[in-house]
Amino acid sequence: MRIVGLTGGIASGKSTVSKLFKASGIPVVDADVVARDVLKKGSSGWKRVVAAFGEEILLPSREVDRPKLGQIVFSSDSKRQLLNKLMAPYISSGIFWEILKQWVSGAKVIVVDIPLLFEVKMDKWTKPIVVVWVSQETQLKRLMERDGLSEEDARNRVMAQMSLDSKRSKADVVIDNNGSLDDLHQQFDNVLFEIRKPLTWIEFWRSRQGAFSVLGSVILGLSVCKQLKIGS
Repeated sequence: MRIVGLTGGIASGKSTVSKLFKASGIPVVDADVVARDVLKKGSSGWKRVVAAFGEEILLPSREVDRPKLGQIVFSSDSKRQLLNKLMAPYISSGIFWEILKQWVSGAKVIVVDIPLLFEVKMDKWTKPIVVVWVSQETQLKRLMERDGLSEEDARNRVMAQMSLDSKRSKADVVIDNNGSLDDLHQQFDNVLFEIRKPLTWIEFWRSRQGAFSVLGSVILGLSVCKQLKIGS
């Protein structure tokens, strides 16, 4: 199975590219969706986060007020690191189970959409790595327009993440999203063509079909050995 790593930065357009993969029939494991499940009211992740940050981060419904929590962690390196530390084990296990579901379903190619792909060292398990890149100027402008933030707040959020230039240097494929939506679609089509190429042998053996092939070969080998033993 080919596990494609998709990452980027806030307001880089990664979510748009993720939607394009889904629309093209490629299964996507979305770390943000997993993270939302981790913070559902009453879950183990919810309990740990509330214990660490206090009930002031809760809505009247007792669900986590995600924008408020975001304001807290993006204004403090220590609190952001604490949140990441608390949630990382739950998010990692959630992503693992989602990948396993796709494996069981027989998917040959999947995309794992993880904003912190490099930070949590999951780049070791994905190939190729696709980074959606924009200049910092474009990133700030889009973030301020999208979320109605001041330049200072937007800059704090951008600076809280690994820089897109650093991510670009670690990528196998870079999608430059500084241009128009048409430009993005054209680049995406090229990426889609590449990841749909036939699996390598290693990727094939990692797939469900490959595993069944190995199992079948082992059973056949044992059967032949048994027959030879009987014949002798």
